[in-house]
Amino acid sequence: MTKLREKPQFETTHPDFETYASAFSSTEKDLLARLSRDTHFVSTTPGMLSGNMQGLLLRMISQMLNPLSVVEIGTFTGYSAICLAQGLRPDGVLHTIDNNPEVAHIADKYFRESGFNHQIVQHSGNALEVLTALPGPFDLAFIDADKENYVNYYEAVLPKIRQGGFILADNVLWYGKVLNPAALSDKETKGIVEFNLHVHNDSRIEHLLLPVRDGLMMIRKK
Repeated sequence: MTKLREKPQFETTHPDFETYASAFSSTEKDLLARLSRDTHFVSTTPGMLSGNMQGLLLRMISQMLNPLSVVEIGTFTGYSAICLAQGLRPDGVLHTIDNNPEVAHIADKYFRESGFNHQIVQHSGNALEVLTALPGPFDLAFIDADKENYVNYYEAVLPKIRQGGFILADNVLWYGKVLNPAALSDKETKGIVEFNLHVHNDSRIEHLLLPVRDGLMMIRKK
């Protein structure tokens, strides 16, 4: 999960390109649009929401993989989980983990409305502890939680990913702060920089950093 969106220090694409891309991408589903509005109404950090463009990307990745088992670290109000669930096999399961009970009821409401509630399992608590209890193997993992623990989440989930499976990690550009050495005093920026370097030096995987939204790291386990 991310904090409230700040004004980025740089643009990965020209804003007009993003507007054009949004205009020529599939329209946000009514359920997700309502979820977004409710999130903005009740949360002080609505920027943690994936949003339509990233949600479409997550959905299409999941639909291409057609996973049997998915784990998400960072539920927030459930937007990304619903997008990922749309690619699940009929007997597939998505485990989503969060430690903020204040918004869990929103996710639960929209999981039920989406029709995927029977395939989404919500876990409340420390993600590293919950991950230890989940057996795997997983076809896909999505990391979008506190940035200082990204390396820990990665190392906890990678052994549970099947060979050829994928990990996605959000916010790996962190408002452009990864390019600013002075920002490393911020523990979240430091956590993202360390994560990107850790992944880049990991011979167990191959990876691609996409400059989409706030940066999405795609990782494939060899």
